[in-house]
Amino acid sequence: MSGGIDSSVSAALLKKAGFDVVGIFMKFWSDSEGDCRIDLNKNRCCSAESENRARKIAGILGIPFYVLDLEKEFKKKVVDDFLDVCEKGGTPNPCVVCNKEIKFGLLVEKALALGADFVATGHYAAKRVEGRGSRVGSCRLFTSKDEAKDQTYFLYRLSQEQLRHILFPVGGFTKPQVRRMAKKFKLPFLEVQESQEICFIPGSSQDFLKKYLKESPGKIVELTGEGEERIVGYHSGLWFHTIGQRKGMGLSGGPYYVSGKDIKKNKLMVTRNEKDLEQKEIIFKDPSWISGQEPNFPLKARARVRYRHSLALAVINRTGKEGVFKAVFNKPQKAVTPGQSIVIYAARAGGKGSREALGGGIIIC
Repeated sequence: MSGGIDSSVSAALLKKAGFDVVGIFMKFWSDSEGDCRIDLNKNRCCSAESENRARKIAGILGIPFYVLDLEKEFKKKVVDDFLDVCEKGGTPNPCVVCNKEIKFGLLVEKALALGADFVATGHYAAKRVEGRGSRVGSCRLFTSKDEAKDQTYFLYRLSQEQLRHILFPVGGFTKPQVRRMAKKFKLPFLEVQESQEICFIPGSSQDFLKKYLKESPGKIVELTGEGEERIVGYHSGLWFHTIGQRKGMGLSGGPYYVSGKDIKKNKLMVTRNEKDLEQKEIIFKDPSWISGQEPNFPLKARARVRYRHSLALAVINRTGKEGVFKAVFNKPQKAVTPGQSIVIYAARAGGKGSREALGGGIIIC
């Protein structure tokens, strides 16, 4: 329970359905050395305000409430991984790592050890289990009823063992329906502001990275029509920039867009032509398949290369290198970013318009 409306309604729905519900609030790492003058040195996912809200809602629902301290584990598995990928020139997605390692990793392990059968969250996603009773088979992950809120992009690395013990109570509802249910259950805080920012970064990403990664100055170059490089400026570190970025480079004569990074030569590549940000073929690594088995290749599917990007038709295939795959899209994708995830879905929608999430991987280029 985060104190937000989705996890609160999830708890209420489960209690109404007859489950024996326990509320768990997780404390993650926060930048305790942040700037106290602006009172932002806290993790938005687990601030004292959020804990108080969650505790109050648990009281309203009449369920036990516990706080689980995962600060050290979160710092090691999520924050340190984030900084490591940034330092290598990528743009990571820490929410994918957190879901795999913390929310549905450590939490599920601890819950099962305490005798729980399931861990439920307020994620907008849907799970279907093949078979019944003693013949229960594989678990399948589908998009939620509310397409605009769907969070399967962040859940593609979950294993069959994890999915078997996970429930998504609000996955079959839209956000307006969840708000109405919160009112019906007489739960407060209906207008808690939602944030799409990285929870453990208190201010701007730039300030956070400047604090934990040293500057490494280099050239900003633009390719000319003759294929030569023209120096247009200087950067203080490749990790301060991401593909498709338009502002914050201090360049005149633009607009310029970040089109690539030359890690070995510490050069930031820019372009004034937005078309240069488009590509049809994407290479990715570290594949994770929700079924636990590789699909048959070539695989006709739909995929997205960033959260909230539209699903696009693609053919997924092996590259010949172990653990490395490629996706060839029907239409060019814009600002494809190394370090982000490509998430793959079934080509056709299933029942009631939902679509099965098949898996995905980490974009290389």
